[in-house]
Amino acid sequence: MLPLSDGLHARRFPIVNVALIAANFAVWLLYELPHLNAAVYHASFYPCAVNNACHAPEPWEVSWFTSMFMHGSWDHILGNMLFLAIFGKNVEDAFGRVRYLAFYVAGGFVATMTQTAVTLLFGTAAAARVPNLGASGAIAAVLGAFIVLYPTARIRTLLGIFFVQIPAWVYLGGWFVYQLVDGNFGIASASANGGGVAFFAHVGGFVFGAVVTLFLVNGGRVVAQSTATRPVPAFY
Repeated sequence: MLPLSDGLHARRFPIVNVALIAANFAVWLLYELPHLNAAVYHASFYPCAVNNACHAPEPWEVSWFTSMFMHGSWDHILGNMLFLAIFGKNVEDAFGRVRYLAFYVAGGFVATMTQTAVTLLFGTAAAARVPNLGASGAIAAVLGAFIVLYPTARIRTLLGIFFVQIPAWVYLGGWFVYQLVDGNFGIASASANGGGVAFFAHVGGFVFGAVVTLFLVNGGRVVAQSTATRPVPAFY
């Protein structure tokens, strides 16, 4: 179920979140689309480069970052940017612009390293050579932050032909459980013949986002906007 709205309005314009979305689309349109296969090969992250089992086009210390702005298809980038647009604006609102940017990048790094560790420890040599790319690891960190900051926010989504609103803790909690349960398929699908979903990148990013946000909230460094006085729209 794709999210359509979180029912919240940011207290200020989410300039960093908008810039991240613009950067992702710029990379997709200007760098990837003209030569998609070559771009994916060159700027993606290869787990096997971490333990020197292969020679990647770029050092892994560089490619973990570049791969965060890479996508494999229109569906891939549109889905990721939809989640970032809906959930990122209010996380930036709570974190502040500089802290949010640092958090997003750190979340992407942790997500990539989580998937890499699982692939190298439990996956095959072929899986370690499959290019990893996408913003979803960093976005998973944003989702982890959102569920801590706004657990009772109402996520509007489409269930069949009906628009429904689901509490954020149910919607995002269910999303996390799905990633966790299907994690083994994430390893298996990263095969030499096609790749798949890096579920453990999502798990690692989400846990990182939730833990860091809990720490910052408890330390008084991050304050979420109140949702208690906001009217909840009726189901329709």
